[in-house]
Amino acid sequence: MNTLIQVDTDKKIFYLCNKEISYIFRVLPKTQKLEHIYFGRHVASHGTVKNVTQADKAWGEDLIAGNQYSSLSRLMQEYPEYGTGDYRLPAFEINYPDGDEISNFEYANYKIIDGVPDIKGMPHVRYSKSDCQTLIVTLKDQYSGLKMKLNYTIDSINASLIRNVEVVNDGEQIYTVKSLKSMALDVPNDDYDLITLNGIWAREKQVNRESINPGIKEISSRRGASGHVHDPFVALVSSETTQNSGEVYGISTIYSGNHKETVELDAYDVVRVTAGINDDHFSWDLNPGENFVTPQTILVFSDRGFNKMSQTFHNLVRNHLIAPRWRKRKNPVLINNWEATYFDFNEKKILDLAKKASQVGCNLFVLDDGWFAERNSEKGSLGDWRVNYKKLPHGLDGLSSRIHKLGMDFGLWFEPESVSEDTPIFKQHPDWIIGIKNKSHSQGRNQYLLDFSNPAVVDNIYKQMDKILSTTKIDYIKWDMNRNITEPYSQYLSLNQQGEFYHRYILGVYSLYERLVKKYPEILFESCASGGGRFDLGMLYYAPQTWGSDDTDAYERWEIQKGESYVYPLSTIGTHVSASPNHQTGRQTPLKTRGNIALFGTFGYELDLLNLSELEIEIIKQQINLQRKYAELIATGDFYRLKTSLSSTDAWMVVSRDGQQALVCYFKGLSHPNMGYDHVKLYGLNDEIRYSINDSYYLYGDELKNIGLPLEYSLNGDRIQDFDSKIFEIKAN
Repeated sequence: MNTLIQVDTDKKIFYLCNKEISYIFRVLPKTQKLEHIYFGRHVASHGTVKNVTQADKAWGEDLIAGNQYSSLSRLMQEYPEYGTGDYRLPAFEINYPDGDEISNFEYANYKIIDGVPDIKGMPHVRYSKSDCQTLIVTLKDQYSGLKMKLNYTIDSINASLIRNVEVVNDGEQIYTVKSLKSMALDVPNDDYDLITLNGIWAREKQVNRESINPGIKEISSRRGASGHVHDPFVALVSSETTQNSGEVYGISTIYSGNHKETVELDAYDVVRVTAGINDDHFSWDLNPGENFVTPQTILVFSDRGFNKMSQTFHNLVRNHLIAPRWRKRKNPVLINNWEATYFDFNEKKILDLAKKASQVGCNLFVLDDGWFAERNSEKGSLGDWRVNYKKLPHGLDGLSSRIHKLGMDFGLWFEPESVSEDTPIFKQHPDWIIGIKNKSHSQGRNQYLLDFSNPAVVDNIYKQMDKILSTTKIDYIKWDMNRNITEPYSQYLSLNQQGEFYHRYILGVYSLYERLVKKYPEILFESCASGGGRFDLGMLYYAPQTWGSDDTDAYERWEIQKGESYVYPLSTIGTHVSASPNHQTGRQTPLKTRGNIALFGTFGYELDLLNLSELEIEIIKQQINLQRKYAELIATGDFYRLKTSLSSTDAWMVVSRDGQQALVCYFKGLSHPNMGYDHVKLYGLNDEIRYSINDSYYLYGDELKNIGLPLEYSLNGDRIQDFDSKIFEIKAN
């Protein structure tokens, strides 16, 4: 493997470089602090880089008495600490036995390893030793036996860097970690905007762009999950950046619990970004001999706009985060019974729906909520994972056998983290419920949450699920989580461990996932949290796809899936064709459009196929044929968000890595008369290749890129309607 990390041992300058990017920092000679020098487009490791480091005196408090060059107030740092003259937000804070939080971590040594450090109990990037190199820089605290390891992983292909931190207590006293971010990044301001993905239930991952102003901007979750409201992703972008041009720094943490991203613009016009575990209501006692490891954070640089940033994230997720067996899968076309039946079903109704699904071409049937105990509404039975034989007289194994005989796989819904009041687990183990005794417990969706920081709770749920999975042929699990944490308190943890609760809870979730995927590696997991409430990189490590949103309306899904695509590959986004009028919005959209938008995801159906016309059934058969035709392209191709010439329209595109084929979806919102000429410029194709467009006309790649693809006004024959769409199949010819 080519050397990706070079070290100037005399000047103590570290260069992490591949053909796309460079990341450079150094050890300051007198203070032994780490100064950040550069992150961006590739530059060679010239020995002259030391001449671009900060050399001016700073107004402020000096780390070394009488030396104005030792002030940290304006220094661009790698991993800034609290209380030493840098008044910006620190990357970490540690409480000492005397009650202070004053650290002095100085450079000690470094080493370079092939591959990536092993992280136990948390999701992480999966690299072989030949894929990447990792620089491990060790810092030692001058006031304690603490040392800190800063990990930087770079591969030879992607414009990305993987960072995380490990703190180790080699001393004899207990130290309390109050904050420990996965990374910090200081960059000179270039009139940057901030990009975030915000929302709420049924309106997840809406793209927000705003100016960065002096002061601090915080993006976070305190819900116990990454959350519907703020994705653990931020991006700094130049003010002129578009989908296809301009510089982008994209940052996303591989974590599913409480997170915090901060962006601070200081008086010297330097932007500091920190990302990692939310330090609100967090503390972690570090006993002698123990360590604490932060989640990994991915830093991506693009000088070709948002699309290139997204493609880098997509490649990393597909090739180095998702489990190998699922990386190049062709997603099954599923039918989920939820919006077709809700809780009102029996075995006959399910089999009738399954037979129809098999006839139209579905190859996976998913039985959603309501199959267990006395579950006939949202008001009971969670945590009691026994088959309801009143609904399913032949049991799950009998139903699964019948569905497999129809030529389809069988999937099942669980909500492992929740519990209802009417269940044995609630009555026999009140101490297993999150919350403190003798104080009120909030309900959400008529349920409570189990304390997954307690290994006994995790073990109980594992055994219940294992009993089902070991006696029934199950090919797919939809793992749901429908409420956030309130009254955060664990009766299992000691009083001085309550600050560890949120993190230990998500470690418990990861532990259950790990046990299940290890024993049942052939089961395809889809994570869900009332839709996209826990759609993050951490979940994708265990479950290679996530239900994108409980909002299945095609018009709404266009914006939701667009936001999700900023970080997450199409093959990870759960997308279904649902009924019209839509159950969430009441909006009516063409079946064709519902299928076209769902095509750019995992693809499936969530409606009553028995209640459709013959024409609608024929359209569904055509949609499934189209999905099978392009399943590999959608799973492995480069995704582009395109700009149409009319503001009321939009377009997406997936291009094969060799540029031989592409698929474009053109979407029109509300209809207007005399809309005018509409076209879209396509990217990622070969300039010199002639392409056929829907087998009807031909254009060369340079024409499609520079002049554009003409978009017909009348998309549905002669009838113009709201929310229309069209698919363009593009092939090298």
